[in-house]
Amino acid sequence: MNTPPTSPAAGRTEGSSVRIGALVPLTRPGWVEAGRHLLAGLELAVREVNDAGGIAGRPLELVVRDTAADPNRAVAAVDELARLGVAALAGEYHSVVARAAAARADALGLPFLCSSAVLDALTEEPTEWVARLAPAQSQGWKIYADFLRGAGHNRIAVAAEPSVYWASGARVLRDHLAPRGGTVIELDMRGLTPAAVCDALVDHRATVLLLLVGNPEPAVSIVTSVRRDRRLAELMIGAPAGQPEFAEWARLLGEDGAAIPFLRYLPERLSPLGVRVATALRERLAEAPSFVAFEGYDTVTVLADVLRSHGTVRARTAASWPHVAVEGTRGQIRLSRTPGISVWQWAWPPIHVADRDPAELGRFRILHSG
Repeated sequence: MNTPPTSPAAGRTEGSSVRIGALVPLTRPGWVEAGRHLLAGLELAVREVNDAGGIAGRPLELVVRDTAADPNRAVAAVDELARLGVAALAGEYHSVVARAAAARADALGLPFLCSSAVLDALTEEPTEWVARLAPAQSQGWKIYADFLRGAGHNRIAVAAEPSVYWASGARVLRDHLAPRGGTVIELDMRGLTPAAVCDALVDHRATVLLLLVGNPEPAVSIVTSVRRDRRLAELMIGAPAGQPEFAEWARLLGEDGAAIPFLRYLPERLSPLGVRVATALRERLAEAPSFVAFEGYDTVTVLADVLRSHGTVRARTAASWPHVAVEGTRGQIRLSRTPGISVWQWAWPPIHVADRDPAELGRFRILHSG
């Protein structure tokens, strides 16, 4: 953990409002739809906090910065937000971006509650300044590997782009499946067209193809190519990172986007709070909210509780992580030190494997629970 330098802005907020900095991917090459859902959840929670009296009578203000899936841009945003005197940081969807933001927040002594990024090594060294609500990748992807094994699959191909996140996911799958007789075959998407992917799947006799690639491209093109190839009629396509969760997936692929299992961080049944928030998010988004929208809402809910209870001094906020006990939309949220995880972690939010129902694309089926 780094000892932060003294800053005029550290430990206070400026003006009459209490500010939270929000890191969100809102433009390409960021996953824009995920960013839109994340921001909707953050904004809804801020509105409700203010309707309930704010933070000790002071309004809560969200200061939003677009990361566009760019780690350097995220670091610059963290620096700017720190200078603006935000009490804490919230948000971010992309793991590699969140990792860069977390490192900078740690260096500056700025509390960061990460909403959605799952990369296990969110910081290189243990830190008191960063906490996370999303499950660690090793936890979720092991559950996905168990689902594949339970479904009888032992020859799994992964179409992967170069990324620390995708490489980490492939390693989790390989390490979990290999001792149980599974084989993970990596297809490097830097040199393969979607048609060449189909040929490779036939050559390797794979029974599953996992999409460890960007959305919508090349994910959509790969799915379309595989679905059209008669040689692969029995092949299952999977997307552990959650691409099919979003409405854009169904709009672009139609029935081809159904029956593609992915990781979803929602309970089988929402609590009354979750149902109420889901209704409000649907109205705000004009579509069904994804689990990412709930992550955003829960992030502000936790931070608001901490700021009410412990004040807005940054060091006190960071020191409060182990005392968090907040009812979120997806269950009781508590933060703890988890082996192998360098940040304070909710262990764990609900995790299950789901897909879109071929009979009704807007309906999700739960296939396996963690």
